[in-house]
Amino acid sequence: MRFATIRTAQGLRLHVKASSGYVDVATATGDPSLVSIDGLIAGGSAALAAAKTAASGSGPEFSGEDFAASTPNPPRILCLGVNYADHAIEGGREVPTWPESFVRGSGSVIGAYDDLVKPALSERFDYEAELAVIIGKGGRYIKAADAMDAIFGYSVMNDGSAREWQRAATQWTPGKNFEGTMPIGPEVVTTDEVDVTNLAISSTLNGQVMQSASTADMIVSVARAVEYFSSFTTLRPGDVIATGTPGGVGFARTPPVWLMPGDTIEVTVEGVGTISNHVVEEVGAPTDWPWMPLGAKTSTF
Repeated sequence: MRFATIRTAQGLRLHVKASSGYVDVATATGDPSLVSIDGLIAGGSAALAAAKTAASGSGPEFSGEDFAASTPNPPRILCLGVNYADHAIEGGREVPTWPESFVRGSGSVIGAYDDLVKPALSERFDYEAELAVIIGKGGRYIKAADAMDAIFGYSVMNDGSAREWQRAATQWTPGKNFEGTMPIGPEVVTTDEVDVTNLAISSTLNGQVMQSASTADMIVSVARAVEYFSSFTTLRPGDVIATGTPGGVGFARTPPVWLMPGDTIEVTVEGVGTISNHVVEEVGAPTDWPWMPLGAKTSTF
């Protein structure tokens, strides 16, 4: 099944893709707990069965700004960095033998077609096409062989990155957490709908293909990513795992390509979906803010 969080006059409401259009799950089932993806995941197999019945009906079509983030308020976004060999090499790194990881907060999340906000404090705003994994059952110490039992579904995301903030120190958190820089959507596609082991993944900037690879090229597979993160934390329903980006990002190009207001950046994962975001300037930021990494001595990137 395919689920979307739709903006309605009643607020954000979970919809399931039906034979025609999208059906409001809570309304169709009479279960108000199914108004959100979180409620659906918490409801387990019974909730999925009810949603499947709802999907046999029909509903209105939606597009563009109707789609909120497919997971509007994830508890955590656990991210893998340099998880494709070509991306490691283009950045001047050795291919990693241990996962590079960091965490995003939900404040950076936006909808699949929302405006992507270029931070006022960044001159080096970059794109990263990624497959997102949405945790369902979750758990601790989950073996890779059992990972599919812990996953609810998949979505498409762009890990928008302020590179000078990412590289100014040894920790990546600031560069990965500016407000409004991580679109995710348009749908959450359940694990029985798509096999993500070998899917085309790409990004397109103003009509030009910038990244083109396969999820088969991941260093740490989806199953191994679940195993890795569950080594040190209990994966909880609604958590998101971002699986890293392939080569072709802006900072590694000659000359570098940075996202600028007026650009349109699209990310596609075969069988999962496409997100498309218009880049806009941040509004209301101070012009004399003291924290500007390019004003300090930072590493070359």
